[in-house]
Amino acid sequence: MSPTTALHPDFLRLPIAHRALHDLAAGRPENSLSGIRAAVAAGYGVEIDLQPSADGVAMVFHDYRLERLTGARGPVCLRSAAELGAIPLTGSAHGDTIPTLAEALEAVAGQVPLLIEIKDQDGALGPDVGGLSRACAEALAGYQGPVAVMGFNPHSVADFAAHMPGIPVGLTTGRFLSENWPVAEARLEELRQIPDVAALGASFISHRADALGADRVAELKAGGLPILCWTIRSAEAEAKARNVADNVTFEGYLPAIPA
Repeated sequence: MSPTTALHPDFLRLPIAHRALHDLAAGRPENSLSGIRAAVAAGYGVEIDLQPSADGVAMVFHDYRLERLTGARGPVCLRSAAELGAIPLTGSAHGDTIPTLAEALEAVAGQVPLLIEIKDQDGALGPDVGGLSRACAEALAGYQGPVAVMGFNPHSVADFAAHMPGIPVGLTTGRFLSENWPVAEARLEELRQIPDVAALGASFISHRADALGADRVAELKAGGLPILCWTIRSAEAEAKARNVADNVTFEGYLPAIPA
């Protein structure tokens, strides 16, 4: 069992902007520096995603491929950090390109909590996680401010913790439906039970909001584990989620910030 590092209290107080405070109507794409800066200015926490560049740099980007979010094509991992950093994000009114984690850290600068999700690199939620967790740890070396790292793949989280002990880690969890994950059903069923909390020394889970009623979530909450959730898109959904969750990851509306 790994030791647990407690979350900074602001992770449970400030609503967390999903993929930063993105709003295409305002010209702020998801996971953009403009979205990060907007979240910081509004006083929200920030959640971002990481994918690796071909030269091993942690890039702030959700998808494995470029098409949905840029005018370019192909896998993110086949382009260098310099190449990715020159690709404009679709819909930006602020000159946004794909940022590095280092650039995101500079934009947040410890002002609000930063929640980092390391995307699975194994392809089957197994142990072949590559160097992304290490790249994340290297970028975070010396960072001052509330930060936590999570992922759907427990192996990615364990690899990060091995390179950067002392930073809170957690698991991104949910239904693990086969239509969303091209992964062996036995592995999905295993992950639905959230078995790795103790072994990882997890400080929290971030659970899919429409599955917060799961027995395992109730069990973890009763044991004192903080429960975050994703993704909340209205005040009504937030009120319902908070019957279980200690905090929400949100998009598409502006939740109230507690005093």
